[in-house]
Amino acid sequence: MAVMARLARLCFVHRRAVLALWLVALVGFFAAGRLSGSAYTNSFTLPGTDSAKAQQLLTATFPAQAGDSEQIVVQARTGTLRSAPNERAVIAMLARVARLPHVRSVTSLYGSAGRISKDGTIGLATVNLDATAGKVPNGAVTRLISTAKSADDPQLNIQLGGAAIETISSSGGDYTSVLLGIVLALVVLFFAFRRSVFGALLPLISALTAILVGTSIVNVLTHAVAVASWVPEVAVLVALGVGVDYALFVVSRHRHGLLAGLSPEGAAVTALDTSGRAVLLAGLTVCVALLGLFALGVGLLYGVAVTVTVVVFLTMLASLTLLPAMLGFLGPKVLRRAERSGLVERQGEEEGGLWHRWAEWLGHRPLILGVSALALIAILAVPFLSMRTGLVDAGTDPPSSTTYQAYQLLAKGFGPGFNGPLVLVGRVAGPSDQARFAAFTAEARSEPGVAAVQPPQLSPNDKAEVALVYPTTGPQDAATTTLLDRLRAAVPRAEAGSTLAIHIGGTTAANEDFTQVLDAKMAQYLAVVVGLAFLLLAVVFRSLLIPLVASIMNLLSFGVALGVMTAAFQFGWGKTLLGFSQAGPIEAWIPVMMFAILFGLSTDYEVFLVSRMHEEWILHPGSKRAVVRGQAETGRVITAASLIMILVFASFILEGQLPIQQMGLGFAAAIFVDAYLIRTVLVPAIMHLLGPANWWLPRRLDRLLPRISIETRAELHHRDHPTQVAPAGMGTGQ
Repeated sequence: MAVMARLARLCFVHRRAVLALWLVALVGFFAAGRLSGSAYTNSFTLPGTDSAKAQQLLTATFPAQAGDSEQIVVQARTGTLRSAPNERAVIAMLARVARLPHVRSVTSLYGSAGRISKDGTIGLATVNLDATAGKVPNGAVTRLISTAKSADDPQLNIQLGGAAIETISSSGGDYTSVLLGIVLALVVLFFAFRRSVFGALLPLISALTAILVGTSIVNVLTHAVAVASWVPEVAVLVALGVGVDYALFVVSRHRHGLLAGLSPEGAAVTALDTSGRAVLLAGLTVCVALLGLFALGVGLLYGVAVTVTVVVFLTMLASLTLLPAMLGFLGPKVLRRAERSGLVERQGEEEGGLWHRWAEWLGHRPLILGVSALALIAILAVPFLSMRTGLVDAGTDPPSSTTYQAYQLLAKGFGPGFNGPLVLVGRVAGPSDQARFAAFTAEARSEPGVAAVQPPQLSPNDKAEVALVYPTTGPQDAATTTLLDRLRAAVPRAEAGSTLAIHIGGTTAANEDFTQVLDAKMAQYLAVVVGLAFLLLAVVFRSLLIPLVASIMNLLSFGVALGVMTAAFQFGWGKTLLGFSQAGPIEAWIPVMMFAILFGLSTDYEVFLVSRMHEEWILHPGSKRAVVRGQAETGRVITAASLIMILVFASFILEGQLPIQQMGLGFAAAIFVDAYLIRTVLVPAIMHLLGPANWWLPRRLDRLLPRISIETRAELHHRDHPTQVAPAGMGTGQ
């Protein structure tokens, strides 16, 4: 018996033990996660980049700046900040902040080092912490926020910004969108399973159990791996979609077996031995592709890769173990009452049915329909050619958040560039180097796009100097990136013939370095993932053209995702409809992670579709019949599964965090195109045009490639010659 069949029978027969193990895992990891707490961090470094070298030099030579700096932005609601009542209130508040744990020093907005806008209504106080954001306890940051906010009254508006504040403000997101996604998925499942309540609930129970276990494990992992505060929401987004998707395929095949006359145990075994193999292949493919992000050498992606991999793996595992156990408890009740009382021989697309009519119609005019679908895909993907990547900042936070309010107040009081100054750091060995560094900062002051330059400050050990350059444009603007490039291009000339070493850092520079490193490695990563997809499908389907077409289709759906995101978020076309605060670049890490996940999902749909066609080809050789029958029998399940994914991902557009919104829209667009244009029109059209060449594989290569079977021979025989294993509706499943 095949491994998957043995696993299904084991879980079905010992269903109480399997359920108990999952419950123990759920309670145990939940308790561990609560006891350990979480240690999310939004800070990251890229060793070897110019910004990282600047930060290292700052940390070594300016001990007071070794920790993160948080911002307290004060606005006078009435009068100015220099009025006696306002000044007393602000000074008293800053004194309380200075006494808090983990606060190294506070730079008041009053005095020579302070900053107050020209009209006197907006000021900035800087709070220097004794550690980076990820190492400062959440409780200490929360206390900092509440202490500063204690001065907020009808006379003063107090808002806060900075890495530690951002981490607290963005953690524990609004899961209303998750609940909406669950409700929408339940509705689609209910109708996909012909109004079977139990059939609709099973995929959701399986996915949600795995997600709860996975997110609890992630809380513990945050103490070992740097995980950003927004990553759990991404993991839930992805796992809810793929988890329901995987379980849907298994439950759908199980229902098929029951309707064909199999006993509940036989149907569960057959479901796992067929659809379960596709789920295993797709799930492992997503996990491998995600873990491949480690090869990029970008620390920020390590937490994303580990977190999403853990949760996706558990949803796959639940579909292969917990789901068969629950099918054992339900028995034939996974069918609705009418189906149990009058079972048909098999659940398939009847001749003349909707999907069969569409498949036949497509088979008669593949060229025109295929070209039309390709043209529509190209139109949706075109904006991708203008895509600009970057990292979002507090300017894209929800408008109600304190970080967004602080960002807007700083831009109003001091200019947009004040939110992302460029930090010039010079290693100096004496007066000569200091003079050169001063000359470099003076030249920077005259550069186009520079609003102001803070004079150089010498470190306590006389080994380094630091100066701040404030651009006239915001951190996410392309003009700011251009200014950074010009300043860095001028560094070698300033250093020539001296021991001076200049590095440009700060958040804006670090974000640009991250983007450039990721963009440089993107093509290599895509090549590896596409190559893996080609090899897997070549092994499964014993063909060269099918994996070639599938690889191209994966790239097309990926292009649509990027094109739609660019049009909506970078061009700003979706600003009013989607409700985000300002247009900006696409989050740099999203494309690479999105491709890893889309690669697995597309492989899942491709395997499910083409394996049916392959069955027909083996049993009744004839290319057109194989394509028509395969598409007719999978159309209903693929469109139902994809609709669930689209609704789940689209619900995350309601999320306030811009990266989550970008991912939600990108995934929804890609899956819509993949299911309703690529798998429903383009792939079948191409296969009709290629004919028998679809299944061509050189004999020598056929002998070299290992063999992986998605459908068993027993299932192939049973489809056309069903055997009555048990009378319909009799097995109790208990």
